[in-house]
Amino acid sequence: MSMEDESTHTSRAKERDEHKYMSGFGNEFATEALKGALPHGQNTPQVCPYKLYAEQLSGTAFTMPRSTNLRTWLYRIRPGVCHTPFTPLGAVPCCLSNFSEVDPDPNQMRWKAMPPPSTGKADVSFVEGLFTVAGSGDASAKRGVAAHLYWCNCAMSGRKEAFVSSDGDMLIVPQMGVLELRTEMGRLTLSPMEICVIPCGIRFSVDASESSRGYVFELFKGHFTLPSLGPIGANGLANPRDFLYPTACYDTGDESLGQWTLITKFCGSFFTAHTPASPFDVVAWHGNYAPYKYDLERFCAVGSVSYDHLDPSIYTVLTCPSEIPGEAIADFVIFPPRWMCMEHSFRPPYFHRNVMSELMGMIHGSYDAKTGFEPGGVSLHPCMIAHGPDAETFEKASKADTSKPEKFEGGLAFMFETSAVLKVRAAIS
Repeated sequence: MSMEDESTHTSRAKERDEHKYMSGFGNEFATEALKGALPHGQNTPQVCPYKLYAEQLSGTAFTMPRSTNLRTWLYRIRPGVCHTPFTPLGAVPCCLSNFSEVDPDPNQMRWKAMPPPSTGKADVSFVEGLFTVAGSGDASAKRGVAAHLYWCNCAMSGRKEAFVSSDGDMLIVPQMGVLELRTEMGRLTLSPMEICVIPCGIRFSVDASESSRGYVFELFKGHFTLPSLGPIGANGLANPRDFLYPTACYDTGDESLGQWTLITKFCGSFFTAHTPASPFDVVAWHGNYAPYKYDLERFCAVGSVSYDHLDPSIYTVLTCPSEIPGEAIADFVIFPPRWMCMEHSFRPPYFHRNVMSELMGMIHGSYDAKTGFEPGGVSLHPCMIAHGPDAETFEKASKADTSKPEKFEGGLAFMFETSAVLKVRAAIS
């Protein structure tokens, strides 16, 4: 598929999104699918409107400062506690969440795009198609991160399946195929060139009507937020108004009836329970803890207008800060289309050794520092291991006429950068 065709396909996919959204990163939202479903003036009235059940979902401890406190009140048809006891899942997905026993490997690595999973099934769900590439720490200790790939081609809702991770936030980056997401807070359509964050503890299902693949990055501690802009000023990079949150929507009719299977990821292990009806029964909600999506084509890139290639941190979309100021547990960085006008300078990414670990992926097109890095592929630059442009790129850039500006629009790569030391699972290395 040519770049023009890819762009056209992506645009058409986004046009298929008929859901209504609320905008603004981290805002305090209030939404109801039935008029009057939200209580007035209090969170837990003796009897809720429509005889709904009030349930609070806390994404942070009660006593966190108000500026960083995350919670949402849900008003639902049945309490979330209505499910059978959890039992271990028989066929455990290829996911790792404890990397203490994984052997370290300091080599730079690159993998081609993930082939269809060999599960022996014609239909593969999002959960079944998850495959861990690398990670660090242990989900049960609430410490570390994990990087996964996914490949799926069926609808979880068609199987009456829902998924929830108790281990951490999941950042989903589709590379191929459009996903329809049902969440407790509402529905989202997710296309390539968009990303979505499902915060820890929120139930969701993923429906794929075609072969779909992409990347998932998981935080075992903390939550994603917007990076500080510092001297850049009040605007630029990912603007808060471009983050979209779902409006309240609940399952009705046949899809809401009958037993559903709830798949839970807990301390890295997978368990199942059954609910008497659809878990997507939230009629109204208010709060600031909810899933959201962002269109990467809306990113406002900044860069040097004089000389030198600046550090890639200027392309940070989302970050999860650590307790050390300026050092992130994880950054999600993109390399978007942009003008490059640095004079008498080497314009591609420079040779580098980094205290942070860098895991890269390609959404479409090509990367300006390496040839052969294909969409859907992965590369890893471990902590303090040298990496940089290939010989062909170096020779071309060293002879380029830098008196003329150049627009890079050959593709979109991204980087998941973390202060954790990533270990690669044996099955992929």
